[in-house]
Amino acid sequence: MKSIVIMGVAGCGKSSVGARVAEATGMPLVEGDDHHSAANRSKMQQGIALTDADREGWLATLGEQIRRHPQGAVVTCSALKRSYRERLRTAEPGLLFVFLEITQAEAQARVTARAASHFFSTSLVDNQFATLQPPVGEAGVLTLDATLPLDALQATITEWLATFEETL
Repeated sequence: MKSIVIMGVAGCGKSSVGARVAEATGMPLVEGDDHHSAANRSKMQQGIALTDADREGWLATLGEQIRRHPQGAVVTCSALKRSYRERLRTAEPGLLFVFLEITQAEAQARVTARAASHFFSTSLVDNQFATLQPPVGEAGVLTLDATLPLDALQATITEWLATFEETL
């Protein structure tokens, strides 16, 4: 099975959707947030946006996680820039992405709602949207409305993944 990256801005539902897709497919879940360095977590808690250099080690680690799961994995990662997605694609040719698209207002509301239990500062949502380069026109990308019910998102993604298995 191919690995898949569940991507998008903070608050789009990467972790929730990723967990459901991993459960439905039997693939392991690699939660991107678990692989941030202590320094990166600290910066984000303080409302300091990460730079490309800050993300370099994190993307390398996630790429290694993808390589460690040749039978496929579900990876959650913001993957905001095309260059970040290209970096992840070096770990597995044909790596698939699901872009959970959400409005800035909805993302802000979701991040605010989880502020007490998550390290990501609500002040960084604007930066996420400023950094985002939507994966329009990139191969192997499914774009979905992040506000759809979780069951619908999981079912759509699972069906989409099955179409790739049939072509291998």
